[in-house]
Amino acid sequence: MTIDPMQMKWFNPPPFAERREDGLHARSGARTDFWQGTYYGFHRDNGHFLHQQRRGDFTAELCFSGRYQELYDQAGLMVRADAAHWMKCGIEYTDGAMHFSVVVTNGNSDWSAFRIDHDFERMSVRVTRNGDALFIQYKTESMAVWRMARLAWFDPSFEEVGVGPVFCSPQREGFEAVFHDFSLADPLSRDIH
Repeated sequence: MTIDPMQMKWFNPPPFAERREDGLHARSGARTDFWQGTYYGFHRDNGHFLHQQRRGDFTAELCFSGRYQELYDQAGLMVRADAAHWMKCGIEYTDGAMHFSVVVTNGNSDWSAFRIDHDFERMSVRVTRNGDALFIQYKTESMAVWRMARLAWFDPSFEEVGVGPVFCSPQREGFEAVFHDFSLADPLSRDIH
């Protein structure tokens, strides 16, 4: 479904967001990010996150694109309980290339990333919550099947979380992202193979 910001809520609204025929176009504020402590030592909770609340298990899917140009420009999907418990996944620009990136934060943040070695315009991510786990998948328009990126622990005591598009630009302002389609529904399956 097309993203309707009237049916969702911004955490840290961006300076620009506009719904158009092909999706929600948005532009980032200066030095925005979500990160808690690890390695870099800083704590940031000022990224842009458009979400709706969801209780229990679910599958969320998001299709998005972006104009990645500067270090750490990023867009994707977030699952958030609070400032110290969240997951974000999607594309992050690092080492001069687009990487599929996953950050899981349980008090402190961790980061995994791998380079996507083919050209693409749009990325799709799928996150399924089942109990204490988030199953994270991705694909581009040239890929026939979803690929697994990560199976991550997520505290099951948080029964309700925010879910939706996220984007940040830690080194600048003006990163442009487009969120084309978003769905949030009952979990598809527990099967990961």
